[in-house]
Amino acid sequence: MYIGIDLGTSGVKLILVTKDGTVINTVTRSYDLLIPKPSWTEQDPNEWYNKTLDGLKELTKNNKEIKGISFSGQMHGLVVLDKNDKVLRNALLWNDQRTVEEVEYLNNEVGIESLLDYTGNIALTGLTAPKILWIKNNEPEIFEKISKIMLPKDYLIYKLTGEFKTDVSDTSGTLYFDVKNRCYSNEMLNILGITERQLPKVCESTDIVGTLTEEVKTILNIKKNVNVIAGGGDQAIGAIGVGIINDGSCSISLGTSGVVFVASDKFKVDKQSYLQSYAHANGKYHLMGVMLNAAGSLKWWSESIFESKNYDLFFNDLIKTPIEDSLYFLPYLTGERSPINDPDALGVFFGLALQHRKENMDRAVIEGVTFALKDSFELIKNLGVNIKTLRLTGGGAKSPVWAQMISDIMNVKTETIEIEEGPALGAAIIAMVGNKDYSSIKEACETIIKTSHIYNPNKDVVSLYEHKYNEFKKIYPTIKNLYKEL
Repeated sequence: MYIGIDLGTSGVKLILVTKDGTVINTVTRSYDLLIPKPSWTEQDPNEWYNKTLDGLKELTKNNKEIKGISFSGQMHGLVVLDKNDKVLRNALLWNDQRTVEEVEYLNNEVGIESLLDYTGNIALTGLTAPKILWIKNNEPEIFEKISKIMLPKDYLIYKLTGEFKTDVSDTSGTLYFDVKNRCYSNEMLNILGITERQLPKVCESTDIVGTLTEEVKTILNIKKNVNVIAGGGDQAIGAIGVGIINDGSCSISLGTSGVVFVASDKFKVDKQSYLQSYAHANGKYHLMGVMLNAAGSLKWWSESIFESKNYDLFFNDLIKTPIEDSLYFLPYLTGERSPINDPDALGVFFGLALQHRKENMDRAVIEGVTFALKDSFELIKNLGVNIKTLRLTGGGAKSPVWAQMISDIMNVKTETIEIEEGPALGAAIIAMVGNKDYSSIKEACETIIKTSHIYNPNKDVVSLYEHKYNEFKKIYPTIKNLYKEL
């Protein structure tokens, strides 16, 4: 049996699966999100490890024959250790927005063309390199003590195996990795003032990076060696979990953030809108557009504003409202990445009138998130990618209403899959391939992943949504200068 570990923002999810993908058990352990200042987000890496170890105890309590473990990890987070392997400060997370000045320095002083040449990507507030600069500029006493720099899931690898290693897909999101050539960028390391000795050895996602330490085996009461496989960033591994491996295949992840992910056999750089170009966990590449609040917008609207977790009722009420309504929502609740790359952007309802009720605003929230995803979807298509089908993953994919809306707005056949375990399943598949139970990721995905539902575009509403999308696109450029005045 295999264990897939998905180290997320709100908690860690672990699944125990057989070789054919049958899920034997699932365990989730939550932890806190720390917000020391507005737009800052942090977590304690030791909390990740303690909750992961607790989950492993639960999964292995009655199942000791574990052949391999692998990971999906929240990307871009910065973990720093001193020479004694003590965590120097809380990890800065992917959605932390404190690095505006560092991003401006990298994009304007180092220059976008140089960054694209060094890494294939531009600087964004969530990426790891600007976080390193922020610590260097604001916490120099900590910066001087840094012995090891790693990403969130790599901290788990280090604690479980004692091996200081990472993988290409996760490291692609640091902005100090030469994605095309799958190695660290010497130019970026010099700019950041760090050395390769402070960074983990880079592996492919299916490489065995070590085995569980004797201490961990004792805690879990496991006698045999257990291979630990590198795994990868949550988006690449989540794509493996829904079978997005062939050139041009596409997924949309409806988690806290929203991601449009397209697999590519070749490395492509978007020099216009700066979509992210990363190494894929299958040994190739992918393009990715990321919005910061997808299902996160829905959770804010339903739970924070109306204190309701009844999402079935939410979507049932939503479908009673007319598509023709001219009410719009910009889902930029914590700034935004693709395609506007504006950390100052905020959420907006536009077009409110006396006839509007809560359910009209519900529709506007979901449509706004989907239109924002369509921005990235269209940008990828404009690079010459022919997307005929997309697959949905994440918590939002459980709603048939939202799935049909996505099919209508994107105007493409949309699928969901039978095993809805996303990145955790992808991590388990990576473990299987790393352990040689499958000859390739392609073989494993074709064996394990099956389609559950297909949603075809409703031609009666495609044109309505296209009109609304074109109107949606006009709002942000009109008001963007107002954000800086707030």
